[in-house]
Amino acid sequence: MIMEETMNEQFKFPVGYEKFNEKQLFNFQLNRPYSFGYARFEDLKEVGQKIKTFTDWKREMLKLAEKAVSEERFMNATFYYRAAEFYTKSNDPEKNILYNKFIELFYKTFKNDGIERHQVTYENAFLSAIRLPSSNKNKGTIVIHGGFDSFIEEFYSMMKFFSNRGYDVIGFEGPGQGATLRKYNIPITIEWEKPTKAILDYFQLDNVTMIGISMGGWFCLRAAAFENRIKRVITTGHAIDYMKSMPPIFRKIHIWCMSHWPDFMNRMAVMKFEMRESMASWMVDHLKYITKKTKPLEALDLYLQLNEENIHSELVTQDVLILTSRNDHFIPFKMHAMQLKALVNAKSVTGRIFTKEEHAENHCQTGNFELALKTMNEWIESK
Repeated sequence: MIMEETMNEQFKFPVGYEKFNEKQLFNFQLNRPYSFGYARFEDLKEVGQKIKTFTDWKREMLKLAEKAVSEERFMNATFYYRAAEFYTKSNDPEKNILYNKFIELFYKTFKNDGIERHQVTYENAFLSAIRLPSSNKNKGTIVIHGGFDSFIEEFYSMMKFFSNRGYDVIGFEGPGQGATLRKYNIPITIEWEKPTKAILDYFQLDNVTMIGISMGGWFCLRAAAFENRIKRVITTGHAIDYMKSMPPIFRKIHIWCMSHWPDFMNRMAVMKFEMRESMASWMVDHLKYITKKTKPLEALDLYLQLNEENIHSELVTQDVLILTSRNDHFIPFKMHAMQLKALVNAKSVTGRIFTKEEHAENHCQTGNFELALKTMNEWIESK
């Protein structure tokens, strides 16, 4: 384990992608809070050996959280509750209980940090947003959001990093995310320019850097295509076309079968995805949750919509930075070149590939997140 010191900051970002568990399914999610500076190495090392199933995951992460609370390690406990929630099925009553524990403890733990909580009017409900003012002179505003499965509070160490460097930082949860989904019941949409407009209007912003994380990178570029108040765009860990991340024959079969045998295909999907534990089973369960669909293949239609045509890369005219991890186990590496090539009208396009030697070759630079943050900061300051 290697630990790199940062400049008198609240969070220490460890360097190194650790082997806490044999299965990438669990190992990545253990490295996730660790890489963001929220978890202890010894806790995750111990618990990683005990996890074989989703049931094990929830039980062991909950035990870690409760132990951390008893020892008054509240930051650790906060993100262990989040981890426990992560692989809890969407129809499990404990899912909302764990989410509420995470949120309650998060805002108690960081209550003296000057976090502003906002409810932003959107359609007939609200978007959840937080603002962290600059800790010194204001260099501008950075807007941050996630993608498929994140809560904005998970990116707090990232927000703090930029706040410490002179930026006002706003993080928000769009449709299908965090409190926007859980409290206001708004399902996910690919039309990310709509929630983005609501955020920019509410905070009266007209010159922002927007950062989209994981699938949020696709959403971020889509928003930039329609919203010229975004001046600089940063993405990390997204695919330009999520269906093209699968073999072409699978795509054709899926589309054809859904056109001709939808009921049969949904029954087969239930057998494949809902009767066994795997990354695919969790993904489909979560897709149903965020899309508010009841049938697996109806939920998977979101992946069909997240395509090269709908992202509208050709309409993006801003400065763009694309961060890609060389051995991302979610996103095929070919997506990097495809995205760079598609940004034909951008003011400037910069691509940055992170490698194993940098300990940043995993999804969204998990393993060396501080390197990714420094890369973003240097690029923003160069524009």
